Amino acid sequence: MRRVVITGLGAITPLGANLHEYWEGLRQGVSGAGMITRFDSEKFKTRFACEVKGYDSSNYFDRKEANKMDLYTQFAHISCDEAISDSGLDLAAINKDRVGVIWSSGIGGIQTFYEQIRNYVLGDGTPRFSPFFIPKMIGNIASGSISIKYGFTGINFATVSACASSTHALIDAVNYIKLGKADIIIAGGSEAAIIEPGVGGFNSMMAMST
Repeated sequence: MRRVVITGLGAITPLGANLHEYWEGLRQGVSGAGMITRFDSEKFKTRFACEVKGYDSSNYFDRKEANKMDLYTQFAHISCDEAISDSGLDLAAINKDRVGVIWSSGIGGIQTFYEQIRNYVLGDGTPRFSPFFIPKMIGNIASGSISIKYGFTGINFATVSACASSTHALIDAVNYIKLGKADIIIAGGSEAAIIEPGVGGFNSMMAMST
């Protein structure tokens, strides 16, 4: 079987907005936790979380692009862009039919789902849904949109297995390369579930610190 190596890394996390900041945060034992700022958590049992600090989509995307992507997909693109740059991959010299994307998310675009359903329920019953509702929400849109951006036409799917989702994406990537079904695979995962139903749901399961 073929040998598999990791050639590039990328990250946007509560410890830092890029790989270097993330690594330094890990080395220095920095905590990514803080009071929730994404919504008013006053009535929730848990009022702290590990958010990406100071995130502003306009630093990465134009307004039109950002409006088409749930936050989890934005995080996916940011980390993938950094990983591809870090790898030194010559996009003009590769066979893009042999390049795949396996990108995971435990729940996908939950923020988009929540916003669209909330607007409908609080409205007058008229179905005013965004045409981007479904494409922004589904769990495999991150892998799909990354492939579209770069023109990768190889293996493409999302792994969804709760907290093990990203690990499974990496395992699948290794196996596909070992078996000769791909030469290069962009693999990883992203999540953006720090919203009312995300925090409230895990609170109800007694699965979060308080």
